[in-house]
Amino acid sequence: MNTPLLTTPPLSLYIHIPWCVEKCPYCDFNSHALKSQVPEEDYVKALIADLDADIAHFDLSLRPLHSIFIGGGTPSLFSAKAIESLLKQVLSRFKQNFSPKNNIEITLEANPGTVEADKFIGFAKAGVTRLSIGVQSFESEKLLKLGRIHNVSQAKFAAQLAHESGVKSFNLDLMHGLPNQTLDNALDDLKTAIDLKPDHLSWYQLTIEPNTAFHSKPPKLPQDEVLWDIQDQGFKLLKDAGYQQYEISAFRLVKDNSADDKQCQHNLNYWRFGDYLGIGCGAHGKITDSKKGIIQRTVKIKHPKGYLDSNRTPLDHLNTVTNDELPFEYMMNQLRLFSSFTLAEYQQRTGLVASTVLPTLLQAQNKKLIACTDNHAIEGQWQVTPLGHRYLNDLLELFL
Repeated sequence: MNTPLLTTPPLSLYIHIPWCVEKCPYCDFNSHALKSQVPEEDYVKALIADLDADIAHFDLSLRPLHSIFIGGGTPSLFSAKAIESLLKQVLSRFKQNFSPKNNIEITLEANPGTVEADKFIGFAKAGVTRLSIGVQSFESEKLLKLGRIHNVSQAKFAAQLAHESGVKSFNLDLMHGLPNQTLDNALDDLKTAIDLKPDHLSWYQLTIEPNTAFHSKPPKLPQDEVLWDIQDQGFKLLKDAGYQQYEISAFRLVKDNSADDKQCQHNLNYWRFGDYLGIGCGAHGKITDSKKGIIQRTVKIKHPKGYLDSNRTPLDHLNTVTNDELPFEYMMNQLRLFSSFTLAEYQQRTGLVASTVLPTLLQAQNKKLIACTDNHAIEGQWQVTPLGHRYLNDLLELFL
């Protein structure tokens, strides 16, 4: 790897809380149905030990945090008190660089079925600045099929609570392409979500993943032509409502041409090939060492029992990303975005020279999947075309 090219990107923190009330049949995340009381105190203690080990191993004490994302599972099963304790201890580890004026984004995922009226307020007081609410659908029959524990009224109420909680913004997660879903069903779901006026919408197609209940017993999903219609008409509906698409499945609400940015800063750091620590059961991380000229990936112990064993190190796997893997890994993230990138940015984030990826970019350009905005391949702005976003998997395969 050409070390001088590699620069240190922003550093985010992902915190995984693995428990949920029930395991959804489509979910392939590392989540475990709760069989007893949540071990909040023990788990927070284990998370901080995990964080301390990473900070020491990768010498991160002087790097500022860009964002924090608490995901799961269902993090809203934790009390506001436990979340506050966790965040205070996390931020104290970065005290040289942290102050309230830095205004970093702190997101917490929530399930409408695990929320009471005062819980969102408590999370906001604990330091959470952004909520991400897993609604998935506003149709009772679809919620039942998806194994969700909340009902339609609870989903709408959760959005109302988010508005009133004191957090700076909130996201609604919504799926389309659900079992037996029609075009009208999908658009009605989207209209309901829009009426709730979230600052951000994540709208994505249900996919059947290995090692899920849906994979062993696949439901009947809409035909491809219906899926295309759902996407085309859904994108128009979102645009007309003032939602700007900035990533394949992410839309931010633009109010009165305001510069107030409602994009998810944490996810943007992923997609721009930034760094992130991953702590918690099965959490993944990516860390750049520009001095050594390497990028490493981490995976933590997956099962809660093993992770909570203080006699074991939380780190399960550590590997260095090879030069052959880096072009695809960079593009797999960057090409999801609707904004452009430069080859200089590619070089800074991977440490590789432009020639390692330029021939493939030119090949993709010939297929009209990507375009160079000013016809200068080396110094120009590269951007995925509408055709490239529609056939993103085909575009990404070129970089394998």
